[in-house]
Amino acid sequence: MTDVPLISGYDALLSDLDGVVYAGPGAIDGAIEALDKLAETGTALGYITNNASRSPEVVAAHLRSLGAPAAPGQVFGSAWAGALLLARNVAAGSKVLVTGSHFLAEMVEDQGLVPVRSANDGPAAVIQGFDPSIGWKDLAEASYAIAGGAFWVATNTDMTIPQARGIAPGNGALVAAVQASTGAVPVVAGKPEATLFEAAAASLGARRPLVVGDRLDTDILGGNNAGMDTAAVLTGVDTVESILAARAAERPRYLLADLRGLYQPYPEVVADGGGAFRCGDSSATVEDGKLLLSGSRESLDTWRCACAAWWHAHPEADIAVSPRSVL
Repeated sequence: MTDVPLISGYDALLSDLDGVVYAGPGAIDGAIEALDKLAETGTALGYITNNASRSPEVVAAHLRSLGAPAAPGQVFGSAWAGALLLARNVAAGSKVLVTGSHFLAEMVEDQGLVPVRSANDGPAAVIQGFDPSIGWKDLAEASYAIAGGAFWVATNTDMTIPQARGIAPGNGALVAAVQASTGAVPVVAGKPEATLFEAAAASLGARRPLVVGDRLDTDILGGNNAGMDTAAVLTGVDTVESILAARAAERPRYLLADLRGLYQPYPEVVADGGGAFRCGDSSATVEDGKLLLSGSRESLDTWRCACAAWWHAHPEADIAVSPRSVL
C-alpha cells in the first residue's frame, strides 16, 4: 500500500446520485464532505444521472439543498446524451417525435432539431424518455413512427424506478412496450451505455476520470463500457455479496465503503499463487466452488481479496455466479 489517496490518480470524478450522494431525503453520511474536498485536490466533479425528466438546474438545486457542491454545468443526464445522439444521426432541422418530458423536448431543440408529438408530422427520429404523464397514445405515436422507419433513441432502459410508495415501472418498461409492438431495438443514450460517460468526461476536459456508483448494472457497467476505472460504494443497491458474484462486465476496479474512501490509500491485492490472494491481514482462495476466507468479514480487505480470488476462478462469467459456500 502507498500513502497516496486513491483519488489522486484521477482528474475527475463522475458520480452517481441516488445511493452515492443521497438516499431518500437526506445526504449519505460523509458524502458531502467528500465531494467538497475534491476542489482541494483539483479534481473535476460531474454528476451522472439517467433521469431524463429533471433539468440540470433542478438537479443542481436539489444537491445544493443537501450541502453538496453543484452547478448545472456539472450535471450530465440521459436527456442531454440522447439529444447528442440524435444530432449525430439525423440532419439538422429534422423533426423528432419526443415521447417524454418538456425538458427532453428542450434538449432536442437545443441540438437544432424540431420536437413534434405525432407520427403524422413525419419525424425522422423518435426519442423516448420517462415522464409520469406518458400514456398509451404517446407510446402508440412512437410505435407508428418507428415502424415507419424513424431512428429511435431511448434515454435509458431502467426497468424500475424507486418511489415513496415502492418500486414502479421505469423508462425501460415503457421502451419494452414500444419494442414489443415494433420489433425494433433503440439506441440507448444513458447508463449503462458509454455515450453519457464519454460526453460528460469530454465536457469536463477529463482524460482520466473515475466513475463511482452503487449499482453494478448501470454505474459500473456503464463506466466499464466507456473504458473508465470504476469504484463501487456500499451505500446503495449492491452489496459485497452481489459484487462478489458479479458477471465479468460489471466488476468494479475498486470496492469502497463510501465516498470517504476516495481520500484513503487503496490497499494492494496481491496474488500469492495457485489462485490465492492477499489484502492486508486477509486472504482468500477458491476450492471446489467454495470460497475460503481468512480475515474479519467486517473488513473490506477481506472482500477485496475474496473478489480477486473468485473473479480469478471465473474470469469470463457472463452471468452472476455465487460461491457454493463462503467459509
